[in-house]
Amino acid sequence: MKEIAYSKSALKVLRKIPANQKDRIVAKIEQYAADPKSLGNNVKALKGSSYFRLRVADWRVIMDDQGTVLNILQIGPRGGIYD
Repeated sequence: MKEIAYSKSALKVLRKIPANQKDRIVAKIEQYAADPKSLGNNVKALKGSSYFRLRVADWRVIMDDQGTVLNILQIGPRGGIYD
């Protein structure tokens, strides 16, 4: 399993959203860290970037999957995360 590191902005979003959505997002991040192939349908590389996007319902998680650490850069709703 990879180590998970959250950015300050990602932690700020997790603190603000409802607990049930937070738990679901964190569970999917942990599932991806344990076995990246298990969420193959919900993970895509972002064009023009070395980052990846994880889809969790209407939420998106932008992450950097380099080496043994999974860096969670941003978490946000589907429409505004890519701005």
